[in-house]
Amino acid sequence: MEVHDTDDDLTTRTGFRFHVRHATPQDDAIVAEFFTHVTPEDLRFRFLSGMKAVSHERLVEMTRVDDPHVVNFLAFSPNETLLAVAMLATDKVDQRGEVALTIRSDFKHQGISWEMLAHICRYAERHKIKSIESIESRENHSAIELERDMGFRALDYDDDPTLVLLRRELTVADAAQSR
Repeated sequence: MEVHDTDDDLTTRTGFRFHVRHATPQDDAIVAEFFTHVTPEDLRFRFLSGMKAVSHERLVEMTRVDDPHVVNFLAFSPNETLLAVAMLATDKVDQRGEVALTIRSDFKHQGISWEMLAHICRYAERHKIKSIESIESRENHSAIELERDMGFRALDYDDDPTLVLLRRELTVADAAQSR
């Protein structure tokens, strides 16, 4: 996957405008600061653990650019506030991707999650990725509902009844419809 086509200006259904670009190693500090504006519950949902803070190693993973199978997206408001951090990681043949997305708590309910996920689906389609998956806590009702509304299918997650796997098969038609 090439990351050169991740930059985009998006507008939500509510009219909120924001810019998306790929993360760079220089973004470590801003991503660290972003996670101070994420609720403990959302932190647990994002990393599927009870961590209290995001480690430096995790921050490096979210801003690295040296893995061709991982793209990290950052969404910024017009005044440069970091609104969302998302990741798309694919298998070694770029056929199946896993997505993870976190929204700053004071910017929820403005359609940013919907537009970010739609943006990532379009990106995946352009790169001929056949399906996108998300692993969610069964308690994360809002994420599960959003993903189901976007055409993801909920499946049992092997060996862990507290998790659910959501999968969306991608086609060329998906890319045209999601614009």
